[in-house]
Amino acid sequence: MTAYIFRRLLQTVGLLFFLSVILFGLVNAAPGGPITAYAGRRPRPEKIAQLKRQFGLDQPLPTQYLYWLIGNDWTTIDSNGDGIKDSAGLRKGVLRGDFGFSYRTRKPVLEEIQSRLPNTVYLMSITILVALLIAIPLGVYSAVKQYSSFDFFATTFSFAGQAIPEFWLGLILIIIFYAWLKNPWTGESLLPSGGISSLGSGFSLSDRLAHLILPVVTGTLGWIAWYSRFIRSSLLEILPLNYLRSARARGLTERIVVLKHALSNALIPIVTLIALDLPYIFTGAVLTETVFAWPGMGRLYYQAAIDRDYPLLLAVLIIGAAFIILCNLIADILYAYLDPRVRYE
Repeated sequence: MTAYIFRRLLQTVGLLFFLSVILFGLVNAAPGGPITAYAGRRPRPEKIAQLKRQFGLDQPLPTQYLYWLIGNDWTTIDSNGDGIKDSAGLRKGVLRGDFGFSYRTRKPVLEEIQSRLPNTVYLMSITILVALLIAIPLGVYSAVKQYSSFDFFATTFSFAGQAIPEFWLGLILIIIFYAWLKNPWTGESLLPSGGISSLGSGFSLSDRLAHLILPVVTGTLGWIAWYSRFIRSSLLEILPLNYLRSARARGLTERIVVLKHALSNALIPIVTLIALDLPYIFTGAVLTETVFAWPGMGRLYYQAAIDRDYPLLLAVLIIGAAFIILCNLIADILYAYLDPRVRYE
């Protein structure tokens, strides 16, 4: 197992390098760019040249990639022959943890990410936890009562949950609970339409919970549908096996057979599935955070894409890719640990 993990880590380094080249090329090949976002509708040529020099976009694309990757604090960027370093300034490079400065805010990219990441972890952790607390009993009962009315209802709910777009559901919930329904005592909206807390108010647990309800409901529906169907299918494959028939023959109740013997094995693939879904805790849900103005990583990514903020956009993409690769490795290790039949040579 140690040799396998070491081999996978080496592969991860090569994969991240390959992904960085592809992502850097795709981001810079996208129509528009920061010049169109900041130069105005009819920019003058001298304004365009100034902005290109300011953002370091006057260099060839391979040179821009090298500066982004390994930094430029070891040399002087001299794009016009006057020996003056351009206003992009000194950078240590991504390999040394320096993702540069945001074009929009002029703040270090890592500071922007660090200010948003806790909010995303807060929202997505609660969302996935609530989804599991609902999906596991739903999937188990649906498998035990296969083809019953409850099973048909759960199946219909799962299909609907996977089919309904998050942004549409979020807007409908805002219309219902913010625009239509009012508090009968205060006359205010029943639930806030977005944000993480009310503006100008101190910390309040009730206020935080109120702002959390609609985003969690919107994000949870799809996860419940996904996990409940997976648990149902996994459990249905295990319930007819011989070792469960032997357990029933020994006089064990059906509840103990299902919850103690069948469910423990059915949850093995679920654990690896959760490990694969862990990147969402760090990268956030773009649609949910955008609809509810949640100050997290998903909304940060959306803003960076709209503003053509290349350094911020690349940082979010690279960090997200690194989390996905790392969580895939964790899923493989967990699967081998939980299932003795799996061995990595």
